Amino acid sequence: MERFIEIVDGITAWFGKAFSWCILIMTFGVGYEVFVRYVLNDPTAWSFDISYMMYGTLFMMAGAYTLSRDGHVRGDFLYRLWKPQTQAKVELVLYFLFFYPGVIALILAGWKYSSRSWRYSEVSVMSPANVPIFQFKTIIVAAGVLLFIQGLAQICRCLICMRDGAWPKAKEDVEEMEDVLLKQHERNILNHGSEAVDVIAPKGDRK
Repeated sequence: MERFIEIVDGITAWFGKAFSWCILIMTFGVGYEVFVRYVLNDPTAWSFDISYMMYGTLFMMAGAYTLSRDGHVRGDFLYRLWKPQTQAKVELVLYFLFFYPGVIALILAGWKYSSRSWRYSEVSVMSPANVPIFQFKTIIVAAGVLLFIQGLAQICRCLICMRDGAWPKAKEDVEEMEDVLLKQHERNILNHGSEAVDVIAPKGDRK
């Protein structure tokens, strides 16, 4: 099971990181629109479409990657008080009761919408540029498939925790900026602790 988890985590991480570049395209589109709108007084007809398509693609395709890193929001005011084995048992039940029905519905509905959109080459009605969006709707199906696969890995994690009494450690290839800054601040205190004491402490208190 550990090998299966590693393979699935690698697949979803590749897709999550690959589609993270969408944020640069979105940033360029918004920045360019601000420049031409307020400096050149010549707004574009396509910037809004690019911004919501890139954001939607990033949001959808990074969902499975975020799940693999245990990064989704969790209402854990009771969950965190339970033993790991109890947590795993509850999660296992919830995956079958809520997660997979929702993911399967996402895939089926996404297939319906995207296939219909491809049939008549749907374009955006949000702007006069008529930007094609049929390929954008295919992201719904792709994101659902990735979540389905990652869910299997999460179920394996639950089974391992139920067996061993501890959760398998997720890879730490991403980290919140506030955590990075806090660790850096703590390292600075440790590295320069004696100098800080020399500066702050009065002469009579120095040892």
